[in-house]
Amino acid sequence: MTGLAVGETADDVELPLVGPSGDVTDRYLSELVADKPVLLCFYTADFSPDCTDEWCAFRDFDWFAAGQHVTVVGASKSSVGMHRRFIDRHDLTFPLYADTDLELASKFDVVYRTFGVSKRAHRSCFLLDEDLTVRYRWIGDHWLDPTRDVPPLTEVHEGISEALQLEPAESFGF
Repeated sequence: MTGLAVGETADDVELPLVGPSGDVTDRYLSELVADKPVLLCFYTADFSPDCTDEWCAFRDFDWFAAGQHVTVVGASKSSVGMHRRFIDRHDLTFPLYADTDLELASKFDVVYRTFGVSKRAHRSCFLLDEDLTVRYRWIGDHWLDPTRDVPPLTEVHEGISEALQLEPAESFGF
């Protein structure tokens, strides 16, 4: 299994971050966790059908969309311009890192090569505290293509609730 383990600390990285309004700023990951824990979610690319389903599910899952306990942030190889179009098309409320060289994904040890050729990030989610320490993680484990797994939002929600010791863990009917 790849990926930083729970209890490990991530290296800080500065990359372009596209906000829900389309604004772009170079932001360190440490800046994002200063306010509240961050759920950093790696995915393949904007507009691939499985990624569209994933981000629309995050948008529609009230607990994440409310942003009361965590800030949800995405990261993929897609460019700033592609992120802007993706956010706009699907009315997303989450910022997206443009990790075009997979620098951030490499720091989390989730980079692999599809059929030994094209580099990608394993579909994965990491809950980071103010020290960039991993408090919870989920990593897709599809036998052929790790990007095909979609995070089970109820499981991720419960893992975050447990890691942050939130009570009660609401399921919102899922």
